[in-house]
Amino acid sequence: MGTPDSERPPHPFKTISSRTAWSCPWYSIREDVFTTPAGSEGRYYIVDVIGGVWIIPLTRKNEIVLIYNYRYPISQWCWELPAGGMRTGQTPEEVARAELKEEIGGRAQDLFLFTTFHTVPSISNEKAHVFIATGVELGQTDHEDTEVMQVHALPMDEVFEMARTNRIHDARSAYALLIAEQRLRELARA
Repeated sequence: MGTPDSERPPHPFKTISSRTAWSCPWYSIREDVFTTPAGSEGRYYIVDVIGGVWIIPLTRKNEIVLIYNYRYPISQWCWELPAGGMRTGQTPEEVARAELKEEIGGRAQDLFLFTTFHTVPSISNEKAHVFIATGVELGQTDHEDTEVMQVHALPMDEVFEMARTNRIHDARSAYALLIAEQRLRELARA
């Protein structure tokens, strides 16, 4: 358990200035100049992201749907959960439903927010919204031109083993699966 908000120490840095150093449609780099608790001046470059959504799709057969996705920045195929970035004005649930349809052709009987976490708090403010989709039925995908991926419905035990043995290289996907394992097993028994 964490420290209650009322008992947390105050923010130790004083921001002097903040500016956008670079931007693209998906994120920007913000440069902050600040004063440290010791009184010296420092700079921080923050990857500013509205947020992202990761969906754990559970089929009626209690399989978990993963995508096998080619990631250009690392020149590798990666096992991942369906996911997508948020844009201004979108809610996490809207993005979750859209990405579920786009990436795996999925429709869910039920979709609910399971948890949130920060993905890389040392350099970014990105917050991951993790949804569980149940009763998922697969259909026609609508991949973007830059999305080169395959859709796989796999047995639940195999997916958890993949997360535990580093076969799922996307840390956000692996973490989401591992923290949701108990809840997913409960849903499969229901």
